[in-house]
Amino acid sequence: MGGTDDDKGAPASGSAAPGHESESSYATDEEDAQIQLGPKISIKEHLEKDKDDESLRRWKEQLLGGVDVNQVEEVQEPDVKILSLTIVSPDRPDIVLEIPNSANPKAPWFTLKEGSKYNLKFSIKVSNDIVCGLKYTNTVWKTGLKVDNSKEMLGTFSPQAESYTHVMPEEVTPSGFLARGSYTAKTKFVDDVNKCYLELNYTFDIQKDCAK
Repeated sequence: MGGTDDDKGAPASGSAAPGHESESSYATDEEDAQIQLGPKISIKEHLEKDKDDESLRRWKEQLLGGVDVNQVEEVQEPDVKILSLTIVSPDRPDIVLEIPNSANPKAPWFTLKEGSKYNLKFSIKVSNDIVCGLKYTNTVWKTGLKVDNSKEMLGTFSPQAESYTHVMPEEVTPSGFLARGSYTAKTKFVDDVNKCYLELNYTFDIQKDCAK
């Protein structure tokens, strides 16, 4: 989620680093905005294109999984739903975060123990069409100062009936007197054309011990 100083569905993975400021391994927002993408084509057109190339046809079918192309309209926008966010830590039971967050927006959404190891786990449902370059962005502030700005690529997902589970690499929360306290954060899931599928604004705490 963020701080100071899921069968896996995608070919790439990353993490939101509460323990340090993450460095992006791909283009910045400014560079993303300058990328010129080609015209959008339907799943049927994807399969029809290069259909005489047997290896390419099999690769496309594998990418699309169990999608029934006869039930897919000519052109649809991908529908991506983040079903759940889970914080997995060996020091405590899993924290499953409700989406949308119906709790008091001014109260902490969750509390983490300082210096504890954890992974983020996302459950993602994709419908209608392939979503390309889905990425997770996370910005964290403490007492009004930005302390973390993370961007991590999750990958490209094809539509399927089952949800994907994507697990991020292990991270460690910061520790020490200055690390403890309340944080505010903004988390977003966007694709390679910066279409946003979920935006969360919330607060969380880092404490010396886990919440009871």
